Amino acid sequence: MGKDRLGILLILLGMSFFSIQDVLIKIIILDASLLQILVFRAFLGTIILACFLYFTKRSINFGSAYPAIAIFRGISFFIGFTLFYVSLTKISLAEANSLFFVNPIFMTIFSVLILKHSIGPHRLGAIVVGLIGTLFIVKPSFNNFNWYMLLPLITAISYALGMTLSKMTSDKDSSFQQSFHIYLGGFIFGTLISIAISKNFITIENEQLKFLTNEWTFINLNLIIPMLIIAVTGTIGIFSLVSAYRIGSPQSNAPFEYVLLIYSLFTGYFIFDEVPDNLSLFGMILIILSGVYIFIRESIKDKLIASFKSR
Repeated sequence: MGKDRLGILLILLGMSFFSIQDVLIKIIILDASLLQILVFRAFLGTIILACFLYFTKRSINFGSAYPAIAIFRGISFFIGFTLFYVSLTKISLAEANSLFFVNPIFMTIFSVLILKHSIGPHRLGAIVVGLIGTLFIVKPSFNNFNWYMLLPLITAISYALGMTLSKMTSDKDSSFQQSFHIYLGGFIFGTLISIAISKNFITIENEQLKFLTNEWTFINLNLIIPMLIIAVTGTIGIFSLVSAYRIGSPQSNAPFEYVLLIYSLFTGYFIFDEVPDNLSLFGMILIILSGVYIFIRESIKDKLIASFKSR
């Protein structure tokens, strides 16, 4: 099997596990502690990463040549995905994931602002199409606007910024180090916020967000078992993606990440009776087309640069 095919299979596998994770979080989020879920996942991810490095006899070095950026990225990822899971209490899985998948647009923008890459009219056009797709899903209206629609967009921005910073620091920090920094940031930040809430240093008055103050539990098996499954599936999903991009090419892998939208449509319909309206479905199609086109243009650009350098 070719490397690109193996990479694609790992992407499909990873997205399957992410889909299971999202479904379980949506089911228990109002009764469980979201912070406990995220801390569990970060802790398990750290353990699995350390074991992987040990048994494959790789160097275990979790330091960073860019400590400030590593800390910022870890906190950014934690806040971003916390907001994503909060959004699942008010919007469908398909809508949340489709809004998150505008992240290639923001990656392109950050690559211009941070990495000083250039952007041509084709990719600029793709960005506009993706943003139009976002509007079809969000349907901004002052009369009946669902503010929870903005949360996955914030997640997309934090994810795009984090991945851009990962690219910027990849000259000295390996992908394993970067993964560890994200896990560690989630574990420490989630634990500190949980302690602050338990000591009433942080209070939440909004009734719709009161579930964020749910206490941790270690005896309720109806919550503990799903939490452990979430931690395992989330960790396997992340490592599947990391492995896919280490084995296969980004331009081959990236378009297949959108299979998560298909999973979300099916699980949302059969488990939560969620049926996106026609405008939202059209918006999802525009976002997919925009993201895939950006990846294709990036692939063409990389091949042209490689061809030029080989002369």
